[in-house]
Amino acid sequence: MFFGAALYVNFAEQPERLSLDDRALLTEWKPSYKRGATMQAPLALVGFVLGLLAWWQTSQLAFLIGAIAIIAPWPWTLIGIKPTNDALLATDPDKAGPPTRALIVRWGAIHGVRTALGALATIAFLWACMPR
Repeated sequence: MFFGAALYVNFAEQPERLSLDDRALLTEWKPSYKRGATMQAPLALVGFVLGLLAWWQTSQLAFLIGAIAIIAPWPWTLIGIKPTNDALLATDPDKAGPPTRALIVRWGAIHGVRTALGALATIAFLWACMPR
């Protein structure tokens, strides 16, 4: 579910959002970001815990890789994305302009790392579940 949500943001929501004018772009991004964070953070935590439990029970390294990959967006968000998030959240929609758009374009690119980590986790978990 984490990967699906992240993929949706990068390949459906973000391109459509960029078709809006600067003010509407920021106005749409702010609540969307908050809803996404509220949904994806618990998904990552649950996936991490379940991946660790599966690894502990089966000793399959792929479960550990998946668990690490699914929780890795947390530190990535704090280190790589938070400065952009903070700048966007602090911007008043009435003052949105080309720099705001550039930040949202940048946000989409760095959000892609979260999507890639979700893909890695999904692949690892699927690999771990393959019959041997």
